[in-house]
Amino acid sequence: MPAPHSRSFFEPHDNPPAHYLVAHSDGGARGNPGPAGYGVVIKDESGRKVAALSEYLGHQTNNFAEYQGLIAALEYALKHGPKALKLISDSELLVRQIKGIYKVKNATLQDLHARAKELIRQLDWFSIGHALREHNQEADRLANEAMDRGMGRSVERVAAGDPPARVLARPLPQEFEGIVRHGKVELENGSLPDGTRVQVRVKK
Repeated sequence: MPAPHSRSFFEPHDNPPAHYLVAHSDGGARGNPGPAGYGVVIKDESGRKVAALSEYLGHQTNNFAEYQGLIAALEYALKHGPKALKLISDSELLVRQIKGIYKVKNATLQDLHARAKELIRQLDWFSIGHALREHNQEADRLANEAMDRGMGRSVERVAAGDPPARVLARPLPQEFEGIVRHGKVELENGSLPDGTRVQVRVKK
C-alpha cells in the first residue's frame, strides 16, 4: 500500500486530514533575471493566518524565486506542523513540474526541484494547485516587499486587524567589508547568494 503522502501527491483531490496548512506562494524577479524575492502566506485549515514568509534572493530568475517560495513553505510545515500542506501557486510551470507533468531541464531548477521533492516525501500529506495571480495577491505583495528591501527601498505596511503573523525576512546589507585572497573577494561581514551582482570599491 502506498504511503499517504504518495496518494495525495499524485491525487490532489484526495481528502485532506483534519489538520493541515494552506500556503499561498509567489516569487518574482524584476528583469528576469534581476532582483528576486518570494512571499508565502500560511494559514491553517480554518483560514487563520499563522505565518507570513518573505526573503530577498539577490539576482535570480522568476522560476528560481518560485521554487524558493515552495521550499520555504515546505520547511515551515515540517518544522512547525502539522506535516500536511496544501500549496497554491500562480506559477503553472512550477505546479506542473512538481506534479511530474513537465520535465525540469534547467540545472539550477533541477537541484531545487529535487530539494522540494525530498521535503514533500517527509510530509504526511501534500497537495499542490494553480491559482491565477489575482487570487494570490497577498503572497505577491510579500514577494514585492522582499525585492524592495533588497533594492534598498523602504517598505512601510500596516495591516490593520491582521492576525499575528511571523514574518521571516533577511534583507541584505547594502555595504560589505572584504579582502582579496587568491584573486577572490572574501566577505567579512555577511554573505551573498550566488549570482548577485556587485560593484567593488577599493579602500586604501
